[in-house]
Amino acid sequence: MIPNVLSIAGSDPSGGAGIQADLKAISANGGYAMAVLTALTAQNTQGVRAAQLLEPAFIRAQLDAIFEDIEVHAVKIGMLGSAAITRCVAEALAGRGLPVVLDPVMVAKSGDRLLAAEAVQALHALFPLATVITPNLPEAADLLGCEEARSRPRMETQAQALRDLGAGAVLLKGGHLSQDDSPDLLSHPGGTLWIEGPRLPGRAAHGTGCTLSSALATQLALGHPLPEACQRAKDYISGAIAGADRLRVGQGHGPTDHFFAHRS
Repeated sequence: MIPNVLSIAGSDPSGGAGIQADLKAISANGGYAMAVLTALTAQNTQGVRAAQLLEPAFIRAQLDAIFEDIEVHAVKIGMLGSAAITRCVAEALAGRGLPVVLDPVMVAKSGDRLLAAEAVQALHALFPLATVITPNLPEAADLLGCEEARSRPRMETQAQALRDLGAGAVLLKGGHLSQDDSPDLLSHPGGTLWIEGPRLPGRAAHGTGCTLSSALATQLALGHPLPEACQRAKDYISGAIAGADRLRVGQGHGPTDHFFAHRS
């Protein structure tokens, strides 16, 4: 069976991040991709120029339309933008018992903020609904109100602190560490697991968080246990980054090649 995977996120017209990246990653990992839009953005590989949040009532209408008609096997949550939208999504997902991957999209790769600072606390309300949250190191620091982790021991401390806020599990991405490799840390009820990976050269960094979390949601929908799903998602994003040299998209942070495995 091909699982139905729903992404709840904002749009990136350049195609490298947001809903567009999610649809590609879900499809490449073997799922049927669906999308509920939370925001429209004007952006490219160099930065975000403008963003327009959709009304929570319309977002809820999109969600209701999906759930009333289609069996959803997993959900990925990306850009929410405001406290009102965050509460809307939390209310729509409460009690459904679905695998949920929450990617706390707060700041774009260009440095542009995508979640209002006053909405960070509202994001905590989604933690108990999430199977796993997937922050990078700056996002984890923002969520916890502390300094960014600079070492593996500090990553372990922050991952546990995020779990203490209600998250079922945390996949803390270590790409911002200043070292030659790029380790991610999975902290979950079964313990902690370091998922190792090389630091790949190049400028294909646009949308990597969106892509990883969507791949992870799809792997969970396929029935893989969380540690295996995380490893599969990590392998996928590594391949997508490594294959990005074949793309010629933009002059800034380029996108990954979501369909690298399907190129001849």
